[in-house]
Amino acid sequence: MNKRILKILIGLTASIMLLLVSLYGKYHADTKPKTNYIRVVEVHDGDTVSVTLDDKREKVRLIGIDAPELGQRPWGQKAKGHLKELLSSSKWEVSLEFDIEKRDIHGRLLSYLWTPDRKMINLQMVEDGYAMLFTVPPNVRYVDEFRKAQDDARNKGLGIWGRSRLRETPREYRKEHPRL
Repeated sequence: MNKRILKILIGLTASIMLLLVSLYGKYHADTKPKTNYIRVVEVHDGDTVSVTLDDKREKVRLIGIDAPELGQRPWGQKAKGHLKELLSSSKWEVSLEFDIEKRDIHGRLLSYLWTPDRKMINLQMVEDGYAMLFTVPPNVRYVDEFRKAQDDARNKGLGIWGRSRLRETPREYRKEHPRL
């Protein structure tokens, strides 16, 4: 074999090896959790939980969704129950992913909750019909996924979109029933 062909083959082999190593690194990095998992200690309603973070109890509002208020019977209790089911399937362990703004005007952390098997609980609530899309810019990282999940749940008539549907949005309900 002539030296020129040998150099080309060595160069191609090295390029392929680098490509494979970079692809393996990307895949391997994507399968690792982004943060340590923490324990959810309480579910307040369908879009708010409490966790213990750095030895402190923190309320966490799930970004991108709005679940029925507890007073919106029966959907408020059903949404809370469904969130508990999703958390129990992950043994109440989640990782928090923050977006641009880390806290809301009430001092709650704003987060996407991820299970150890890399499912986003916020998105699952919308997919299953127990919450609706609720976007508050600048925290809009997954808005397209939430919009598609809501359209799918509505088209399938799941949960709040079914026959005994939710009569008013959580936002409308809060306007009529302000907190003291």
